[in-house]
Amino acid sequence: MSILKNYAEVTVNLHELADYTKPGVTRKALVKNEQNSFSLLCLTAGTKMPEHTAPRPISVTIIAGCGVLTLEEQEITLQPGVFVYIPANTPHALHALDNLAFLHT
Repeated sequence: MSILKNYAEVTVNLHELADYTKPGVTRKALVKNEQNSFSLLCLTAGTKMPEHTAPRPISVTIIAGCGVLTLEEQEITLQPGVFVYIPANTPHALHALDNLAFLHT
């Protein structure tokens, strides 16, 4: 279920939605429909997402924390304000060095 349930709701505060209460990865769907998918992902410090691919292009925009994204064997430092575009079917992995929150689209 999306947090934004109708078109009248267009604003959320991502810092307020960040949730590190459970170890690992917490995903909150913000908008999900036929055209769009926007989620807030929160990873607790030390969490590793093993290498995987996505069938469509995705992007991540870092909101809080720090980590390392490995994208086609290149390490990218993640910190607030960093935007990364990942083409479809591109192998990538992630390691949260600190509690890490990002917008996944």
